[in-house]
Amino acid sequence: MSPKLSSEAMIARRARILDAARWCFLNFGFARTSLGDIAQRAGISRTLLYRSFKDKEDLFMQVFDDWMLSRLPLAMEVVQAPGSPRERLFAVCRRVLLEPWSEMEAAPMSSEFLEVCQGLSPEVAGRHRASLLECLDRVFDDPAVALVFLLAMEGQIEDRPRLEVLERRIRILVDHFAADGA
Repeated sequence: MSPKLSSEAMIARRARILDAARWCFLNFGFARTSLGDIAQRAGISRTLLYRSFKDKEDLFMQVFDDWMLSRLPLAMEVVQAPGSPRERLFAVCRRVLLEPWSEMEAAPMSSEFLEVCQGLSPEVAGRHRASLLECLDRVFDDPAVALVFLLAMEGQIEDRPRLEVLERRIRILVDHFAADGA
């Protein structure tokens, strides 16, 4: 019988699995990624992978949760930090959009990542969107403005721009939505 892993080792293994799965989903796409691909990239057996996750859909949703939803508490901290609304708004956009985009941009199958999440679990995607909207509302202090900004921000990735282009677009949005007096 193998020795029991410490909680730190279990956390590290889970992180390694989620990183490997994210890489596979972004590079091979959801349909073409197998649990064997993920296990091999993570350096574990498929059996161990099945002990940790129910199936590929469960693993995908865990990847989304870990990668996207884990950014929201950091974004909320930025909202509470000192600085102008413009600075705080751009910092939120950096955490929740620009940082993940920097990884997605180079991956061949990244365009389907958010679509697959919406298809597999509209609840999780909706939770992500609602949390982001709440974060934006704390910057604007106006739910209608926060929603319009979110819709405008979401529209900026439709044509899969390079990171530099996306950052320029987001800066324009931020400049227009968070004027110095706002």
